[in-house]
Amino acid sequence: MSKPYEELFGGEICLRPPPGPRHEEICKRLHDRVATSVGNGSVVQLLSPRTRIALSLDTEVAPDLTLVMAANQKPFLVVEIVSPEDHRWDTVTKKSLYEEIKIPRLWMVDPRYNNVEVYHAGQYGLTLKQILAVRDVLSDPLLPDFQYAMSELFKA
Repeated sequence: MSKPYEELFGGEICLRPPPGPRHEEICKRLHDRVATSVGNGSVVQLLSPRTRIALSLDTEVAPDLTLVMAANQKPFLVVEIVSPEDHRWDTVTKKSLYEEIKIPRLWMVDPRYNNVEVYHAGQYGLTLKQILAVRDVLSDPLLPDFQYAMSELFKA
Protein backbone atom coordinates (compact mmCIF):
# COMPACT_ATOMS: atom_id res chain seq x y z
CA MET A 1 0.00 0.00 0.00
CA SER A 2 1.28 3.44 -0.90
CA LYS A 3 1.75 6.15 1.67
CA PRO A 4 0.81 9.81 1.58
CA TYR A 5 3.60 12.04 0.31
CA GLU A 6 4.52 15.71 0.55
CA GLU A 7 4.88 18.45 -2.01
CA LEU A 8 5.84 22.07 -1.35
CA PHE A 9 3.71 24.79 -2.92
CA GLY A 10 4.50 28.46 -2.30
CA GLY A 11 6.45 27.50 0.83
CA GLU A 12 3.52 25.51 2.26
CA ILE A 13 3.81 21.75 2.75
CA CYS A 14 0.93 19.95 1.03
CA LEU A 15 0.22 16.38 2.10
CA ARG A 16 -0.96 14.39 -0.92
CA PRO A 17 -3.19 11.33 -0.51
CA PRO A 18 -1.68 7.91 -1.17
CA PRO A 19 -2.12 6.69 -4.75
CA GLY A 20 -4.49 3.77 -5.21
CA PRO A 21 -3.55 0.28 -6.46
CA ARG A 22 -4.41 0.93 -10.13
CA HIS A 23 -2.49 4.20 -10.07
CA GLU A 24 0.55 2.38 -8.72
CA GLU A 25 0.26 -0.46 -11.23
CA ILE A 26 0.16 1.97 -14.15
CA CYS A 27 3.05 3.95 -12.66
CA LYS A 28 5.20 0.82 -12.36
CA ARG A 29 4.42 -0.33 -15.90
CA LEU A 30 5.25 3.04 -17.40
CA HIS A 31 8.37 3.47 -15.26
CA ASP A 32 9.67 0.03 -16.27
CA ARG A 33 9.03 0.70 -19.97
CA VAL A 34 10.74 4.11 -19.89
CA ALA A 35 13.69 2.65 -17.93
CA THR A 36 14.16 -0.04 -20.58
CA SER A 37 14.04 2.48 -23.41
CA VAL A 38 16.49 5.03 -22.00
CA GLY A 39 19.01 2.52 -20.62
CA ASN A 40 22.29 3.47 -18.96
CA GLY A 41 24.62 6.14 -20.22
CA SER A 42 21.79 8.09 -21.79
CA VAL A 43 21.58 11.87 -21.98
CA VAL A 44 18.51 11.56 -19.74
CA GLN A 45 18.18 9.98 -16.31
CA LEU A 46 15.02 8.37 -14.93
CA LEU A 47 14.26 9.25 -11.31
CA SER A 48 12.42 6.99 -8.88
CA PRO A 49 8.64 7.45 -8.79
CA ARG A 50 7.57 10.54 -6.85
CA THR A 51 11.09 11.89 -6.36
CA ARG A 52 10.65 15.51 -5.30
CA ILE A 53 11.98 18.02 -7.81
CA ALA A 54 12.45 21.72 -7.09
CA LEU A 55 10.68 24.03 -9.52
CA SER A 56 11.58 27.16 -7.54
CA LEU A 57 12.90 28.07 -4.09
CA ASP A 58 9.50 27.50 -2.48
CA THR A 59 7.93 24.90 -4.76
CA GLU A 60 8.74 21.19 -5.02
CA VAL A 61 6.58 18.59 -6.72
CA ALA A 62 6.70 14.80 -6.74
CA PRO A 63 5.66 13.59 -10.21
CA ASP A 64 4.84 9.94 -10.78
CA LEU A 65 7.64 9.77 -13.34
CA THR A 66 10.45 12.22 -14.12
CA LEU A 67 13.18 12.16 -16.74
CA VAL A 68 15.91 14.74 -16.16
CA MET A 69 18.76 15.81 -18.40
CA ALA A 70 21.86 13.98 -17.13
CA ALA A 71 24.09 17.02 -17.69
CA ASN A 72 22.16 19.53 -15.56
CA GLN A 73 19.39 17.55 -13.80
CA LYS A 74 16.69 19.78 -15.32
CA PRO A 75 13.35 18.02 -15.86
CA PHE A 76 12.81 16.94 -19.46
CA LEU A 77 9.66 14.81 -19.15
CA VAL A 78 7.16 14.70 -16.32
CA VAL A 79 4.31 12.21 -16.05
CA GLU A 80 1.35 12.74 -13.76
CA ILE A 81 -1.08 9.88 -13.25
CA VAL A 82 -4.32 11.61 -12.36
CA SER A 83 -6.14 10.42 -9.25
CA PRO A 84 -9.85 11.20 -8.82
CA GLU A 85 -9.26 12.79 -5.40
CA ASP A 86 -6.37 14.88 -6.75
CA HIS A 87 -7.69 15.73 -10.22
CA ARG A 88 -7.56 19.54 -9.99
CA TRP A 89 -4.15 19.54 -8.27
CA ASP A 90 -2.61 17.43 -11.06
CA THR A 91 -4.38 18.82 -14.12
CA VAL A 92 -4.56 22.51 -13.25
CA THR A 93 -2.14 23.51 -10.48
CA LYS A 94 0.80 21.28 -11.33
CA LYS A 95 0.30 21.67 -15.07
CA SER A 96 0.61 25.45 -14.73
CA LEU A 97 3.77 25.01 -12.63
CA TYR A 98 5.30 22.85 -15.37
CA GLU A 99 4.28 25.43 -17.92
CA GLU A 100 6.07 28.17 -15.95
CA ILE A 101 9.38 26.28 -16.02
CA LYS A 102 8.89 25.43 -19.69
CA ILE A 103 9.11 21.67 -19.22
CA PRO A 104 9.70 20.17 -22.69
CA ARG A 105 7.26 17.25 -22.24
CA LEU A 106 4.29 16.51 -20.00
CA TRP A 107 2.15 13.38 -20.11
CA MET A 108 -1.12 13.35 -18.15
CA VAL A 109 -2.29 9.77 -17.66
CA ASP A 110 -5.94 9.38 -16.69
CA PRO A 111 -6.83 5.83 -15.57
CA ARG A 112 -10.53 6.71 -15.28
CA TYR A 113 -10.79 7.19 -19.04
CA ASN A 114 -7.80 5.07 -20.10
CA ASN A 115 -6.21 7.94 -21.96
CA VAL A 116 -2.99 9.96 -22.05
CA GLU A 117 -2.75 13.64 -22.89
CA VAL A 118 0.62 14.52 -24.45
CA TYR A 119 1.83 18.12 -24.09
CA HIS A 120 4.88 19.75 -25.70
CA ALA A 121 6.44 23.05 -24.67
CA GLY A 122 5.93 25.77 -27.22
CA GLN A 123 6.26 29.50 -27.62
CA TYR A 124 3.04 30.13 -25.69
CA GLY A 125 3.33 27.41 -23.05
CA LEU A 126 2.33 23.77 -23.07
CA THR A 127 0.42 22.70 -26.15
CA LEU A 128 -1.79 19.62 -26.24
CA LYS A 129 -0.39 17.51 -29.08
CA GLN A 130 -2.36 14.26 -28.69
CA ILE A 131 -4.95 12.47 -26.66
CA LEU A 132 -4.18 8.78 -26.83
CA ALA A 133 -6.79 6.10 -26.19
CA VAL A 134 -6.51 2.35 -25.64
CA ARG A 135 -6.06 1.59 -29.36
CA ASP A 136 -3.10 4.03 -29.71
CA VAL A 137 0.65 3.83 -29.13
CA LEU A 138 2.53 6.33 -26.98
CA SER A 139 5.84 7.45 -28.46
CA ASP A 140 7.97 10.58 -28.68
CA PRO A 141 10.54 11.61 -31.30
CA LEU A 142 12.85 12.75 -28.49
CA LEU A 143 12.76 9.22 -27.02
CA PRO A 144 13.43 7.17 -30.16
CA ASP A 145 13.56 3.79 -28.37
CA PHE A 146 10.28 4.30 -26.52
CA GLN A 147 6.93 2.97 -27.71
CA TYR A 148 4.11 1.74 -25.51
CA ALA A 149 0.73 0.39 -26.57
CA MET A 150 -1.95 2.01 -24.46
CA SER A 151 -3.80 -1.31 -24.31
CA GLU A 152 -0.79 -2.70 -22.39
CA LEU A 153 -0.50 0.31 -20.09
CA PHE A 154 -4.17 0.22 -19.11
CA LYS A 155 -4.74 -3.56 -19.07
CA ALA A 156 -6.69 -4.86 -16.09
